[in-house]
Parts: sequence; structure tokens; C-alpha cells
Amino acid sequence: MENDKSALRSRLLARRRALSPERRAAAARSLAEQALALLPAQGAVTVAAYVSVGAEPGTRALLEALRSRGVRVLLPVLLPDNDLDWAVYQGPEALLPAGRGLLEPGGPRLGPGAVCEAALVLLPGLAVDRRGLRLGRGGGSYDRVLARLAAAGSRARLVTLLYDDELLDAVPAEPHDRAVDAVVTPTGVHRTAR
Repeated sequence: MENDKSALRSRLLARRRALSPERRAAAARSLAEQALALLPAQGAVTVAAYVSVGAEPGTRALLEALRSRGVRVLLPVLLPDNDLDWAVYQGPEALLPAGRGLLEPGGPRLGPGAVCEAALVLLPGLAVDRRGLRLGRGGGSYDRVLARLAAAGSRARLVTLLYDDELLDAVPAEPHDRAVDAVVTPTGVHRTAR
């Protein structure tokens, strides 16, 4: 199973690296427009998101669009044990370099359980299948987030941001894998069979 996941991860990462900067930028703009449709029409909302790095589908435009709409955006802070703490996004100028090439918010830490306050949780991934099973990078950070949300009885919508060709018929899965509700790509919002 892990060999299948590793091979698929390698193929997907290579495909992402092959995308031109122009195509990545256009995809990021479209992704932000599509993802905003997931926000509730009224009321204050908290969204857990992340800062994209490298060839990941871009989130910077989305983070700014959410903030400009008064959304409280939580961003992850990677802990030494690969778990995630959270802090409020306060704009691109408040992002600080962190380990592994990541950027993280510089504000006060809210604790790993802060993600349970979110109505919408945006998850990075490399692929999602039609059942909603997500293939991540293999570090387990977001598996912990999903387990924490489930244990808290969270009703947050779980959404993965991908390029269009990363919504697959099937991805290798293990019993502990938790499905997401939807995938947002530059061309639309795709509900899963979860």
C-alpha cells in the first residue's frame, strides 16, 4: 500500500513541478474565486486554511479574499512532532519563514484544538478520489487534524484544494483515512461521495 502511495505521490509532484509559473498563477486566481462560493451567505465564520508552498495550488489570493470579507482565517504552525498549532492570519506581511520552506503566521498560538472552531477546513493534498479519500504528502499532520475534528464532533466542511487533473477515480487508502466533503479546483467545486 505504501509503495502505491509513494509512486503516486512522485508522479503527482513531478506533474506539479512541470506547470509553468503562469499556469500556476492563473490556477490560483481561479481557485480563490471557486473557493469563495463555499462561504456561508451570512454571519461570521472561521476558516482553517494554509499557505501554499512550491508548486501547490496557490492559496495566497484566497487568503487575502477571505480576510477582506471579514473571515477569521486560521493558519497552521508546524510543531516539532508534526502536529499543527494554529494562529490567525493577519496578512502576507505577518507571515514568517519556518522550517521545511513553510510560511507561518507570526501571531499568538491558539493551540492544536483551535481548528475545531472552523466551519470550513481547507486541506492540502496531492489528489482526492470520488469517494473523498485524500492523498497527502505522507507526514501525517493533517491526519491528526482530521482525527481531532472527528473526536470533537466537528461539523466543519472538509475541502481539499487541487489542480483539475488531481481529482482521481481512486487513490490508495488505509482504514484510518478520513474522507473530505468536496474538492475545489480552478474549474469548480466537486462534491465527493462521502
